[in-house]
Amino acid sequence: MERTEIIVAGGGIAGLAAAARIGATGRRLTVVDPDPTGGNRPDRRTTAFLQPAIETLRRADAWEGMAGGGLPLDVMRIVDAGGQERQPRRTADFEGAETPHGSFGMNIPNDLARRALLDALSRQPSVTVLSGKRISRLLPRTHKTIATLSDGTTLAAKLVVAADGRDSTVRQLAGIGRRRWGYDQMALVFTVGLDAPLGAVSTEIHRTGGPLTLVPVPDEDGAPRASVVWMMRTARAKSLLAEDDQRLGAELTAETMGLFGPLTIASDRGAFPMISQVAHRLRGERVALIAEAAHVMPPIGAQGLNTSLSDIEALAELIDPATDPGHDRLLARYEARQMPLILAKVAGIDALNRMVRTEVQPLRDLRATGLGLVNGLAPLRRLAIRAGMGG
Repeated sequence: MERTEIIVAGGGIAGLAAAARIGATGRRLTVVDPDPTGGNRPDRRTTAFLQPAIETLRRADAWEGMAGGGLPLDVMRIVDAGGQERQPRRTADFEGAETPHGSFGMNIPNDLARRALLDALSRQPSVTVLSGKRISRLLPRTHKTIATLSDGTTLAAKLVVAADGRDSTVRQLAGIGRRRWGYDQMALVFTVGLDAPLGAVSTEIHRTGGPLTLVPVPDEDGAPRASVVWMMRTARAKSLLAEDDQRLGAELTAETMGLFGPLTIASDRGAFPMISQVAHRLRGERVALIAEAAHVMPPIGAQGLNTSLSDIEALAELIDPATDPGHDRLLARYEARQMPLILAKVAGIDALNRMVRTEVQPLRDLRATGLGLVNGLAPLRRLAIRAGMGG
């Protein structure tokens, strides 16, 4: 039997970030990653890392490797287009200059984020990464838990951190249930070419079916690019997936109302069903849930992975001075700190998504009025910015 202090289950960005942040405190840690490629599969998506998450990545010694390949997010623009005609009727710009950091954060290609995290882990001699394996059994004991891996290997650890996704095996092995609900929505994700760069502006268009977001990404061969997350009814998403690039680009150009000029498809497409999910608890016997093992929400306002980084920071701060990182009192403190935040985020994103995708015109009008009030009243504006940053 091999021994370690902490096992992190899952080798996605959240799992690697948890390993790097906790490993930076000097803890002996093993990452169990089911991906046999060790995370080397191409991922053309991007992630908007907000300032609190950036601070966590700095403490993980991973941010320097990301920052040079990202683009700043200085303005979060919301465009309401929920009138009878397909045209903008209200626009609100929330300025990063109004935050203590002077910017909301940076948009980073997922491939770059993963490489930077793996590089950070390679500089931590106390961290081991096991690829192509998963946890198949957990046997808790008084002062440790014994994890059996898919290849028969056994690991003894004081704590298992579940970062193994929305269908988390570790969560199920720990006997923790979850509540899940859907929206009859899918998100199409791809990259587009533009006539002119977006600058440091992320734009979220609110129209029936769901929000449509364009975020700047680094140029490709000198041509400006943007990352698109387009949420819509499932039937329409499936129909658009069957279209060729020219037709999809024309549909997107029409949906964005010409705000960005003609848009051309510049990457493969991804499609993801939209759900929300919350675990019943964030802790089991020597088990802590983080990221999508704990919560899932639609990709609105860049809250998903940034909330996951908040989980990681909260857990790392509690583990750092602890003699026993898996003690129930420590895990109870983690749950007490994060669960109210998670419930508030999931409920808020759920309500916003339902409001954005509504087809009822009076509710669309109410949405536009609310946006105007938030943008026009300084206290509400500050509150909205604080909430968007994770407060």
